[in-house]
Amino acid sequence: QAEDGNIEYKLKLVNPSQYRFEHLVTQMKWRLQEGRGEAVYQIGVEDNGLLVGLSEEEMRASLKTLRRMAEKVGADITVLREREVDYDSDVPRKITEVLVRKVPDNQQFLDLRVAVLGNVDSGKSTLLGVLTQGELDNGRGRARLNLFRHLHEIQSGRTSSISFEILGFNSKGEVVNYSDSRTAEEICESSSKMITFIDLAGHHKYLKTTIFGLTSYCPDFAMLVVSANTGIAGTTREHLGLAMALKVPFFIVISKVDLCSKATVERTVKQLERILKQPGCNKLPLLVNSDDDAVTAAQQFAQSPNITPIFTLSSVSGENLDLLKVFLNILPPLTNCKEQEELMQQLTEFQVDEIYTVPEVGTVVGGTLSSGICREGENLVVGPTDDGKFLRLKVCSIQRNRSACRVLRAGQAATLALGPFDRSLLRKGMVMVSPEMNPTICSVFEAEIVLLFHATTFRKGFQVTVHVGNVRQTAIVEKIHGKDKLRTGEKAVVRFRFIKHPEYLKIGAKLLFREGVTKGIGHVTDLQAITTKENGLEESLGPGQLSF
Repeated sequence: QAEDGNIEYKLKLVNPSQYRFEHLVTQMKWRLQEGRGEAVYQIGVEDNGLLVGLSEEEMRASLKTLRRMAEKVGADITVLREREVDYDSDVPRKITEVLVRKVPDNQQFLDLRVAVLGNVDSGKSTLLGVLTQGELDNGRGRARLNLFRHLHEIQSGRTSSISFEILGFNSKGEVVNYSDSRTAEEICESSSKMITFIDLAGHHKYLKTTIFGLTSYCPDFAMLVVSANTGIAGTTREHLGLAMALKVPFFIVISKVDLCSKATVERTVKQLERILKQPGCNKLPLLVNSDDDAVTAAQQFAQSPNITPIFTLSSVSGENLDLLKVFLNILPPLTNCKEQEELMQQLTEFQVDEIYTVPEVGTVVGGTLSSGICREGENLVVGPTDDGKFLRLKVCSIQRNRSACRVLRAGQAATLALGPFDRSLLRKGMVMVSPEMNPTICSVFEAEIVLLFHATTFRKGFQVTVHVGNVRQTAIVEKIHGKDKLRTGEKAVVRFRFIKHPEYLKIGAKLLFREGVTKGIGHVTDLQAITTKENGLEESLGPGQLSF
């Protein structure tokens, strides 16, 4: 049994002494902290993993003790599954797996971000509509209407922008969504775990939006939706490749199984399994057919990224939809408490992904806090502007998932209101950092890249669109070290120069670039920093800047 992690094996918990009970409670607190508010207890299992099992009476007593322990730490417990084991005895023996969930004191809820990928017309928005609204679809796309943001999306039925949808689970593991006409605030208040779905576009012409959604919103997991009747078509392989290049663990949902025969569904599953087992992917497909499979899939998936669960479901008939909900309910967060605390101790850095103007509030920016802590009323600097400067500003208020929030911690996504700050000075790809950080910005940088696909040869002077985190800009290839040109599949260190303005980059950041059919991935290895004296903080009070 591992010391760290949130899974605890217990043989039995029958009438412990007071001292033993206190010890068990302390141990439960530790497991909950490791899983950021979630722990799994397997009762009837020895520490070495031997499945011994307990009789009915002992199991009842053990669960009673577990419930007492959970009450003591303020948590709720739900039985995930029970299983009978063959052990040398006449009495039937069982092992039980229990989920213990508690909202951590320092935050409102556990938050997981899931990006939704898949080819156009594979049913991504409809599936999210069904999950978040709690009503099945009518087969003609009624469920997805609430997710669309633009009139042309409603008319064509195709997502072209990035929209966010939330699905909550309360501490007993029940789904909390928009059914019973709840508002987003009520969902946030009554959930102890929130899944934020990032609905991305499937159509090829919106590929840059999809890449931006995957690089800048830092999803924890990706859900690849494949339509059962068309199989792997269009942008499916491309999206699969993007998730793998960015090392986002993904699981697969085969939708629309009500439209086709069993044989067609099986053919699509086989086609997926074949692709996943190829040398490039090296994944182990796991088809989920029962609640038991869903529990196993969720735990294995988080422990080893090689496992890829596959769900077959229908948004119209609702077939197997519950299995996906069980899976999402148990899915543990990727980072443990320690990693998050280390990030929180660094200086504040917030990535700007979206910019809005809200009446009576002023300018609002949306994005992710990549490190540190951000509080209401904090003074930060934002940049780099076109001429490489950083401007001072003040955070007036913070909202997370449409409800107000005082403190923002590393890894959380939120919107910050900046008051009367001039919107025209901001753009996507900027960062907001604490003034003492002395941020390094650069126009020229080097990256080690792999050319995934290119029609001819890739050489000096070539222009590509570079995505690094939330930065998206055209850059020119200035030099390829040690080579004149690159062909598909080759590796090299390349020097790029941004065309328009300098950007804030970090060494080691993942990089994706594209131009027409050209695609490549890599990471930043070296920056030619523009010194901070040149890009000194903007002290003069231009239009719309705040004075201190």
